[in-house]
Amino acid sequence: MGFITKKTAIVGIAETKERRTPYKTALQIHAEMAKEALEDAGLTKDDVDGYFTCGIGWGDPLLLAEYLQIKPTYMDSTSIGGASFVSHVGHAAGAIASDMCDVALITYGSVAWSQGAAVGTGADVDVYDEAWDFEVPYGFTIVGCYALLAQRHAYLYGTTDAQRAEVSVANRKWAALNPDAMFRFPITIENVVASRIIASPLHFLECCVISDGGGAIVMTSSERARDLKHPPAYILGAGEAGSHLSMSQVPDFVSLPAKLSGEKAFKMAGVKPKDIDVVEIYDSFTITALLSLEDLGFCKKGEVGDFVSGQRTAPGGDFPMNTDGGGLSSNHPGMRGIFLVIEATRQLRGGLGERQVPNVKLALAHGTGGNHSSGATVILGRD
Repeated sequence: MGFITKKTAIVGIAETKERRTPYKTALQIHAEMAKEALEDAGLTKDDVDGYFTCGIGWGDPLLLAEYLQIKPTYMDSTSIGGASFVSHVGHAAGAIASDMCDVALITYGSVAWSQGAAVGTGADVDVYDEAWDFEVPYGFTIVGCYALLAQRHAYLYGTTDAQRAEVSVANRKWAALNPDAMFRFPITIENVVASRIIASPLHFLECCVISDGGGAIVMTSSERARDLKHPPAYILGAGEAGSHLSMSQVPDFVSLPAKLSGEKAFKMAGVKPKDIDVVEIYDSFTITALLSLEDLGFCKKGEVGDFVSGQRTAPGGDFPMNTDGGGLSSNHPGMRGIFLVIEATRQLRGGLGERQVPNVKLALAHGTGGNHSSGATVILGRD
């Protein structure tokens, strides 16, 4: 086990309920979520001495610390796409366990929908990556990158459109139980496969929604956590990995950094994939979730199509996944990792009504960033 195992815990969480907020700024969302998460924990901004954030621009922690009127003595602005805020949880756990800070605050806020500039809808040419000079002129988009993964997986293993659609349908069933989900009306596998192609073979209903929104997480030591308002969600294991940025440098079109981040997290936690009760996995596209399931060890490479068939990940199935509706139905403001950890924490706390998975003792959250460039995994547990 790692030195962070059971030493730290999540004690406060917050998530925006509105998915379209043209009357708010990203900074405002960060601030509102920070306030709500600290209140959820029974703490104040004066308790915060560690701050973790990204996604605003240069000097993220400094800009937001000024805006929030906090004075952190430990800051982290790691930015690895959608996996960023999952990685922040592991980093915060390490900082707390090594006495670098006592109370860590993680915040995210975005108005991607309102600005019409969601991450992944086009190419960002203001990036210091020479390989992109040869990719951007040919119509580089993130959805196109993930479509290549889906094509390759189908070619190698026979994964079908209908099997990928299982994820979209199951997530929508979970979203129907979440009053804050962006889309809640039911869909079928036939609906998904009949929806228009965005980047072959990915259909419209295989792509994440675009929303505004944000969230926050408060963490502290296990000792302090026991005296706060909610049952702690203990950090048992964490891992992260990265392999590339541009598509021309992809080492393997059917494997994600999830393999390395997951192996590290499971080893640190001292548990196996079969021990996990609920999983919250990044689903920017259906193929993102499917490849993550394989690389995290929940099934063998090439078998994920059969693994998710028959609505196994839907409410009532024996493998509950993305219980808030995921990025495909609930929300996706650009970098969704923080919401995976928040929902995993909710499931461990209990009391979610129809959405509650029974007897959750272990939960896994896994984020994917960029062009399947990065992965971050955390495993959470109860007492």
